[in-house]
Amino acid sequence: MEERSDGKCPFCNPDRDILMENDHAIAIFDGYPVSPGHALVIPKRHVATIFDLDVEEYSSALDLLRELKPYLEKEHQTGAFNVGVNCGEFAGQTVGHAHIHLIPRYPGDVANPRGGIRNIIPGKGDY
Repeated sequence: MEERSDGKCPFCNPDRDILMENDHAIAIFDGYPVSPGHALVIPKRHVATIFDLDVEEYSSALDLLRELKPYLEKEHQTGAFNVGVNCGEFAGQTVGHAHIHLIPRYPGDVANPRGGIRNIIPGKGDY
């Protein structure tokens, strides 16, 4: 997992436009989107995972996530989303700065969407 303490954290210093922000978090489009409109909510304070945020920062990040959803609905004409957080290397986290994925979903983007986020482990989405 890439954790930068040298001032070059890609989320502390984003190289793309900020879509929206509040006192404790920003929202940007993902640099490697899995679908059109894939965005990230990123706490302004550099911490490894969302579990390292204080209550106010955590609440602000979720508030921004809720504010981002209608923006993406309008801009990308969808009402379906996956919300995901990778916490730790074994969970797939690649940048050591907490962030929340808001991933728009579209009709037909996968053959069978049943199970949604459960499909991160193959075969676990069918129940």
